Amino acid sequence: ARDLRGRGWDAWPLVGETQLELELDIANRSDLTGLSPAPNRVESDTQEGQVVDSTGLSPRPNPVESEFGAFAAVCDDIAETTGKLKKRERLAGYLKSLDPDQLRLVAAWFNGRPFPRSSERRATQVGSAMIRQALLDLTGLTLPQYKQVSSSQADSSRTAFLVLQGKTNPVGHSLAEVATVFERLADEYGQGGKIRLLRESLAQFSPAEGSRLIGILTGDLRIGLKEGLLEEAIADAFERPVAALREAHMLTGDLGLTADLARRDALDEAAVTWFTPLKVMLASPEETAEDIVARLAGNDQDAIWCEDKFDGIRAQLHRQGDRVEIYSRDLRAITGEFEELVEPARDLGHDVILDGEIIAYEAGKRLTFFDLQKRLGRKGRQLAQGDLFFGEAVPVRFIAFDLLAIDGEGLLDTELRKRREKLETLRVNDAITRCDVVRVSGPEAVDEAFNEARRRDNEGLIAKDPASRYQPGRRGKQWLKLKKAMPTLDVVVVKAQQGHGKRSHVLSDYTFAVRDTESGELRVVGKAYSGLTDVEIEELTERFMELTIEKRGRVRSVEPVIILEIAFDSINPSKRHDSGLAMRFPRIVAIRRDKTIADIDTLAYARKLSEIK
Repeated sequence: ARDLRGRGWDAWPLVGETQLELELDIANRSDLTGLSPAPNRVESDTQEGQVVDSTGLSPRPNPVESEFGAFAAVCDDIAETTGKLKKRERLAGYLKSLDPDQLRLVAAWFNGRPFPRSSERRATQVGSAMIRQALLDLTGLTLPQYKQVSSSQADSSRTAFLVLQGKTNPVGHSLAEVATVFERLADEYGQGGKIRLLRESLAQFSPAEGSRLIGILTGDLRIGLKEGLLEEAIADAFERPVAALREAHMLTGDLGLTADLARRDALDEAAVTWFTPLKVMLASPEETAEDIVARLAGNDQDAIWCEDKFDGIRAQLHRQGDRVEIYSRDLRAITGEFEELVEPARDLGHDVILDGEIIAYEAGKRLTFFDLQKRLGRKGRQLAQGDLFFGEAVPVRFIAFDLLAIDGEGLLDTELRKRREKLETLRVNDAITRCDVVRVSGPEAVDEAFNEARRRDNEGLIAKDPASRYQPGRRGKQWLKLKKAMPTLDVVVVKAQQGHGKRSHVLSDYTFAVRDTESGELRVVGKAYSGLTDVEIEELTERFMELTIEKRGRVRSVEPVIILEIAFDSINPSKRHDSGLAMRFPRIVAIRRDKTIADIDTLAYARKLSEIK
């Protein structure tokens, strides 16, 4: 139909959605590889001080010079620069020019966070639907017009850059003023107020600046800047060793604070800090007990410590005096979701930072992750009053398996066996307890420990080197996990399809992918539609409608945000998917609300499960 319209015919499709199209064919533009403030601009007969780009969009003022304008320009430079060393050099020069307050802000923004981790505010609670509505209100576009642009870009910030052309009256903003915008958005109650504030703010930014503002709000600037490269640039800016800076960042959990320590040549002041969550140490998967013994046993007959792998969510508990906070593995505060653990934590008798697992537990029996799901996102009165669909709140228990700090002393460099000795001194209770440790020596003993863990309705086994130090954020070979029975993969949904029959009104069939670490791309490994409740499917349908990138018939390509845990009988070679693999009888175990795309499993691990070399 579009081809016919291009030939002068008034043609529209007989089936499917009829979307009004912009005069500009956005999808075919060749200047969308970056977000330069003025791509392909040409001079025209406009008023002095104005330019028009070659697409024919409305005239707009030249970008106003400002601190935030300079930040946006650096983002553009980094996005357009090829080569890691050049990116580091450009970024280091910019970071070195900032004062301490500015440095803390931009370190967070480059990392896709509106607030430094040290801030009392964690998020603005501005989602994609609010951003879309603010842009619609400001630009006057219809929803079909907006969707045509957004579907061609698959990126909120690039979409904002395009639709804001000629629609704003830019004024200069300092970095502190932009920080105030984020604070006001976070403090504003209700969607209507947030949309109004965002619309009014965007009206005062150039399209390039507005796109960067949206990128920070959505958590990804999309400029090819990984956290590791940002750490290296900060080290270069202040001539500090990269290893020392990374060690300090690991301890502080705040890149802005770490950058300030680097600026002051005070990286050695970084230490484990209460209420600054640490990244968790991770275990590497192994297929067999023999593999685990080969990795860990050596000549020591009691070299392997085995713990049950629980079916819950990883959590970190900080207790200092009467203050207690609980953090998820993505460093988000979740204390309000598990308030019944606060008082028991105060009874531990020591100031501690505990690494452990929150599990659903009732009447002396461990429940499943599905039961625990009912607690995620529910706070305060919601817990006390129960839930219309899920009923009364499911009781939980915190099982501690490591001690990271006690009474002002950090223990990250202390051997596990000594950390465990100190953990044994805590006055635990029914709500906060310790995991059991079994010391084994050979494959048969590892297998038996695994079978015992399964008999206790746990997922499998974690095997640890008792001499291991705690390495936040790292997946080394000192901790290994065995999940050989009923294997599962953590995957991200990339497509959602309309169901059939009684599910024809919802998106119930999900295509999912794992991460190819060699290319960085997502590779599809299967499709599943069973395992979720009707309530969960309704919830996901609403989310996928918001996350839709492109719609073709009954299938929607969606932003890779929703993480699922998938069980299967086997993984086999297949040409059906671009991973070269396909799952046999995949089924959804759970929606992993506690995980992000950074936590999904890899293609290499999937191949290992399929015994493909």
